[in-house]
Amino acid sequence: MKATGIVRRIDDLGRVVIPKEIRRTMRIREGDPLEIYTDANGEVIFKKYSPIGELSEFSGQYAEVLSRSMQLAVLVCDRDHCISASGIPKKEMLDRRVSSQLEEYMEMRRSYIAHINDAKKMSPVEGTDRVASAAFPIIASGDVVGAIVLLLPESGAFPGEVELKLCEVAASFLGKQMEE
Repeated sequence: MKATGIVRRIDDLGRVVIPKEIRRTMRIREGDPLEIYTDANGEVIFKKYSPIGELSEFSGQYAEVLSRSMQLAVLVCDRDHCISASGIPKKEMLDRRVSSQLEEYMEMRRSYIAHINDAKKMSPVEGTDRVASAAFPIIASGDVVGAIVLLLPESGAFPGEVELKLCEVAASFLGKQMEE
């Protein structure tokens, strides 16, 4: 655990303010759910809660089936990290932070579909040179909880209508699973 040197007092209602710098660094937004952990040493740990993380095994299987059927690499991301990957080495993508570009598309609840004449390609996760050919937000109970991302293959071939529809359906399906 990393010490920040920041000390806050608990108010009379039991609240504590998480400093703006930490919220910005950890991408904690107003309304984000936090899990609270305690340990035997008396430490209290706040961790961002990822509802789609609860479905990581299921979403991994779904990504694998999509990847095999389309012969394309598929990622499932929550709002902050890549939680499942198929069609590429998992070490390359898993647990990496989503890029600010993908985060913007999720915030706007918009799908991203790459085109041949796009000047700037979207990299879906930080620290890799892979680019997305499409991304669809996963929406559950009106909230964006993540995204399904198709990676552009090395051949540079863009996905067709069928592949795009499959990913759109996958995002809708995972969103529905989150609601139940």
